[in-house]
Amino acid sequence: MKKEIIIVWFRQDLRIIDNPALFEASKIAQILPIYILDDINPGEWQMGEASRWWLYHALKSLKSDLKGNLQFFKGDPLAILEKLIQAYRIRGVYWNRCYEPWRIHRDKKIKDFLKREHIENRSFNASLIREPWEVLKQDDSPYKVYTPFLKQGYSRLMGEPVTTLPEPSQYLFFPDKVQGATELEKLKLIPAIPWYTSLNAFWEPQKISGLQKLNDFLENGLQDYDPGRDYPSRTKTSRLSPYLKFGQISPGQIWNALFGRKESSSLFTFRKELVWREFSYYLLYHFPHMPIQNLKKKFDHFPWSSKTDTLISWKKGQTGIPLIDAGMRELWQTGQMHNRIRMITASFLVKNLQIHWLEGAKWFWDCLVDADLASNSASWQWVAGSGTDASPFFRIFNPVTQGEKYDEMGAYTRKYVPELADLPDKYLFKPWTASESILSQAGITLGLHYPAPMTDLANSRKEALEAYQSLKLFPH
Repeated sequence: MKKEIIIVWFRQDLRIIDNPALFEASKIAQILPIYILDDINPGEWQMGEASRWWLYHALKSLKSDLKGNLQFFKGDPLAILEKLIQAYRIRGVYWNRCYEPWRIHRDKKIKDFLKREHIENRSFNASLIREPWEVLKQDDSPYKVYTPFLKQGYSRLMGEPVTTLPEPSQYLFFPDKVQGATELEKLKLIPAIPWYTSLNAFWEPQKISGLQKLNDFLENGLQDYDPGRDYPSRTKTSRLSPYLKFGQISPGQIWNALFGRKESSSLFTFRKELVWREFSYYLLYHFPHMPIQNLKKKFDHFPWSSKTDTLISWKKGQTGIPLIDAGMRELWQTGQMHNRIRMITASFLVKNLQIHWLEGAKWFWDCLVDADLASNSASWQWVAGSGTDASPFFRIFNPVTQGEKYDEMGAYTRKYVPELADLPDKYLFKPWTASESILSQAGITLGLHYPAPMTDLANSRKEALEAYQSLKLFPH
């Protein structure tokens, strides 16, 4: 008699430790671990190129951890699962929950199908410390402001660990290659044009695990995380976000690793950053239109600019504003951007250039290795002022003063904008104020070696505030 099989469908949980779907399935039957590249259901939220590069390496690591037993598919998961159920004695399909609107819609259809076929389906929480429906106001409505969400949902947890699971003690894998399965390389996650070579120099997603990266941060970065995380030239950020995005490490593992350490402002701030991630997922779950619509409806009337050439210059890091260009070039070269610089470049696009935040969100989506629909959407709406708990629109970051304050000795800007490397510190963040002789000594002609600024910062700030004032005519 053929043994019963449980399919373990890996999604954004590419790990074997603290993986409840894998853990529970391994106790019951032989398991068939699969990954399905779904480019059909996401629509415009199909994975970006940088994320696909990371995914390739994450899947390669997971396959090794599963002793070569991970099997790959490409297409519509419902159709693929239907064929597997027809061909094999499938007892159940287990997975860990995702919270993007398109995934929820797709998974509901799959659950309905499995129920009709009398196939067991179990789903688990493997991506969040608390589920979005667990933290509600007294009237059962969702929180819209971070601070009460933090206080009500997580303050009690600040002093205690959460439950995590070990690696399963034993596996019984389905021994054969499955009909319709393909090879990892045939998913074509690695682009034909090798633009990603600079990513290889910056990240090692296969050689360095999420737990290794966490331990390195705890030993070398956490102590000075606050305020070190504000300075882009310092290595005080955790760089855990892509590992979290693909589930190579769980938030519970990170949360628990903080216990037993001396309480400090850095430790408290880092915990709050984990909860901010939770809040982003919370907002996405309760407001599924967040990736494409303003949460504050009055922003539907904002007079956005449609200057394509301006947007292209911003993307390329050719705005003539050095700190902005440094950030945009870091994004392209490394697949990531320092968090403070993300806020500054986003503020410049949305406010100084008055280009819709959606344009920025789409570019980050394609370029970031940690592109995450919840965090990306919530953060862009926060900067734009259009979110539920947003930075006020009149908070417009000045990239000159931000550079002078946070880019010590200009190390970050000089790294990514080497054309300006020989400028004195006084003019590095505002080269348009330097005399012709100073520019000449540094080998710079504005408009030739480096662009003249595409906008006047003071005037564009004034224009943005005037545009915002027009929204007061609208009630919401």
